[in-house]
Amino acid sequence: MILYILIFIVVGVIFGVGYGVVDKSVKLLIGMMVSLCLFVGIADMLGGYDRYIYGEVFDYIADVTEIGADYAVAGCFDFFPGEQGWTFLNIGLSFITSNRYIFILIITITIYTLLFLSIKKYTENYPLAVVLFLGLWFFFTFTYLRQVLGATIAWLSIKYVLDRKLWRFLLIVFIAYNIHKSAIVFLPLYFIPIRKYSANFVVIFMFFMFVFGITPLPDMLFDAYGGVDNVQSKLSTYRMEGSFRLDYVVEAVFFLFIIIRNYDRVPEDNKEKLVLLNMSLVFCAILLFFTRSQNGGRMSWYYMIGMISTLCYLGSRGKKQISELGTVLVILCFLLFFRILTLWGGLLSPYKTFLTDGHRDGDRIYEQFEYDENYDDDKFYR
Repeated sequence: MILYILIFIVVGVIFGVGYGVVDKSVKLLIGMMVSLCLFVGIADMLGGYDRYIYGEVFDYIADVTEIGADYAVAGCFDFFPGEQGWTFLNIGLSFITSNRYIFILIITITIYTLLFLSIKKYTENYPLAVVLFLGLWFFFTFTYLRQVLGATIAWLSIKYVLDRKLWRFLLIVFIAYNIHKSAIVFLPLYFIPIRKYSANFVVIFMFFMFVFGITPLPDMLFDAYGGVDNVQSKLSTYRMEGSFRLDYVVEAVFFLFIIIRNYDRVPEDNKEKLVLLNMSLVFCAILLFFTRSQNGGRMSWYYMIGMISTLCYLGSRGKKQISELGTVLVILCFLLFFRILTLWGGLLSPYKTFLTDGHRDGDRIYEQFEYDENYDDDKFYR
């Protein structure tokens, strides 16, 4: 656990000490993102169950590639029906490696490269942007590979929202959708008018999103979507489960408070800032809409770059010293960071890479879901 906290402290110190000096240093951003990427990418199945699922599917597809069998006949497209982009990505990478660890590393490098491009393009202060990333999303990049990849791909289409190029926007969203169907939630972005809505309208809208969230409406929408596209089982993890997610509400309300309090500081004549501002508001709206869902908050990830960008813009407005809001954001992100670190516990600590054989003592996920114990003896036996 100390190692993770040290990572946050280092980035936080860089933000504080280098304020006004390295705010837009591309070299520094590259250094931070490469370091985080390697830390996540060479981790030995940390983060939980999903890595084992993606590893097992990839191993199977790599075996099919090795013997030259037909992918369709072998059932490779049955693992993620309707999300064939992920299957084709597995097939392509199976010609490069047959090892699950190298596969996960390549996917992680791809995710962090796309993340780097969005942070570089849409944020004002790179160290603060990385602080926000650590607090909001870092730990999820260990395990939710498909959905995180889908989100970072979808962010490439923001440019075409600004340029009003519908077909290019749709093409990128379609690619993201074929990685993870939840990317459909990004589709409305193009059709949200690029304007600054009144603070009163925002508050009223958020209230109704919360009210809708505690009704059966979200389940009804999932039922309708599942019936049309035959993906009911895929959406089942987002269904309302009766438990109230107070953390979603607290997070959304806190971020809304920060944004509304500083609302006048967002320029009305800057299309990019307005699109990203509206994305941050949609991020909050989705959290409020899924207040009874165990995992529905993951749908908000597609709008997270808007939240990171907007908070980064508002929190780095001081000319010579860190603004009060910048300090508040660092503290808030550390609390969010520490919360996930504590909740996930043994899924993350102690940290281990795949550069050494064996597995972590007491790893219950390994005990339940390891499908190939040969990896325990030799990580590179494939």
